[in-house]
Amino acid sequence: MISVEHLTKRYREVTAVEDVSFRCEPGTVTGFLGPNGAGKSTTMRMICGLTPPTSGSATVKGVPYRRISNPGRHVGVLLDAAAQHAGRTGRETLALTAHVLGVDQKRVGEMLDRVGLSPKAAKRRVGGYSLGMRQRLGIAQALLGDPSVLILDEPANGLDPEGIHWMRSMLRDFADRGGAVLLSSHLLLEVEAVADRFVVIAGGRVAAQGTKHELLSEPTGVVVRALDGAAFQATLAQAGLPARPDGQGAFIVEAPAEAVGRAAAATGTVLLELRQASGGGLEELFLSLTNPAAASAGAPTSVPASVPASQEALR
Repeated sequence: MISVEHLTKRYREVTAVEDVSFRCEPGTVTGFLGPNGAGKSTTMRMICGLTPPTSGSATVKGVPYRRISNPGRHVGVLLDAAAQHAGRTGRETLALTAHVLGVDQKRVGEMLDRVGLSPKAAKRRVGGYSLGMRQRLGIAQALLGDPSVLILDEPANGLDPEGIHWMRSMLRDFADRGGAVLLSSHLLLEVEAVADRFVVIAGGRVAAQGTKHELLSEPTGVVVRALDGAAFQATLAQAGLPARPDGQGAFIVEAPAEAVGRAAAATGTVLLELRQASGGGLEELFLSLTNPAAASAGAPTSVPASVPASQEALR
């Protein structure tokens, strides 16, 4: 488990992170999201003991990271895939890590296979690796000690679609076996597909956090587009089906599709579109919290009016 309590980091007059609190429980993947410069990497570095906080605290498995004996056996960390010795081969990199952690060298080959680095690739020097290959090697290092917690900062950078799919499956399997994952990524659709909880940070502060169910609205109502929109809106109002414009020429009606279809048939209205409305997804939530102007420029944003009181909500 990861517990972050009121973490704050100031660099003279600049506050990079302010009063950030959240938890990552065993058996879950927590998506840690925010725009560039929001404070995500600084927060993760404080969790891993690389950057001292100005105030507040962070613990992993109940203790500060620096106090964990042989931390690589308990916590797998990938903060920068480029921070690897360019002159060593992939296999040498893992072999040295295994030696430091006191792990059986047989794990080296197992991890290379698990992350999809072939024997040929493992013999190449890391300096010749693509970014995607470095990411796979970094993930292999994080998994080498068989940890119960993973802390990953942008691990999907440079991965192709097959690699992203593999990573999603790997993280889901890790959590389903009782592990705790803190995942920072700009690939919102991938985070939405794998994460159980989200923490959204903006301007160094938590903007919202909660479960997928709490933060992402479910689809409600239907989207309808008629040949004569204004006339059909009046028809819907007469039928007791109030409609609101969606900003793109259609209407959103909080009613079953059958009721809308019957109203159209009764008046001979030609419908161009009738479909279930989509719920507010993670991308929509992210934009509404971190860049309201961008969100309002597109389709109307569906964001929970409030997050449950137990959450750090919408500051």
